[in-house]
Amino acid sequence: MWAFLHKFSSPKYFYFLSGRLIPWFAWSCLAVMLVGLYYGLFEAPPDYQQGESYRIMFVHVPAAWMSMFIYMVMAVAGGIGLIWHIKLAEIMAASSAPIGASFTFLALVTGALWGKPMWGTWWVWDARLTAELILLFLYLGVIALNSAIEDKRTAARASGVLALVGVVNIPIIHYSVEWWNTLHQGASVTKLDAPSIHISMLIPLLLMAVAFKLYYATVVLMRARCEVLDRERNSSWVQDLISAK
Repeated sequence: MWAFLHKFSSPKYFYFLSGRLIPWFAWSCLAVMLVGLYYGLFEAPPDYQQGESYRIMFVHVPAAWMSMFIYMVMAVAGGIGLIWHIKLAEIMAASSAPIGASFTFLALVTGALWGKPMWGTWWVWDARLTAELILLFLYLGVIALNSAIEDKRTAARASGVLALVGVVNIPIIHYSVEWWNTLHQGASVTKLDAPSIHISMLIPLLLMAVAFKLYYATVVLMRARCEVLDRERNSSWVQDLISAK
């Protein structure tokens, strides 16, 4: 296993392996997302309280999940880069930040669109909403550090420290509805006893969550491949690749 991980951490091996994986992830994402959207928009029944407006949940909830999931991936990759100085881990952390920021922004926007008919306002300084906004600022901070510092290794170390410090915000987002009295509804899917959501709504929600993860896998590999080529542009294998084309 360690031999495989060491081999996978090679920029050259990663570049060619990711090139083969991207089409599989991309087409799987498209297929799962189309099925999820169809069942979410047309097959799932209207909610008995919210009517048709609840259907934004099929985008909002997976986007919110992805905002936290990608941050953890970014923080772990940043930590690996800090400890073991693995270049590919630094690349994955830097490549994940813009995607995570996009999902966080999407979660905030769709949450506002959902909140207006439900709460009567676009925004409240609710514990979960505020923590999610802080998450967006953390992503933007990582992006800014990676852009502002010219030396890639130094930028990776600085952004890795910020990402690790910001991990404390993830449990705050997750447990905020339990720790404080908030407008945001509690957990519906991740309850320990049973999800308090009908199976006809749960299935498309989970399908969209899978589709968003496949989308992330597709885009982060594409971004990482470009970053690998940029950082390894003076290496012999990249020069051979350019010559072959």
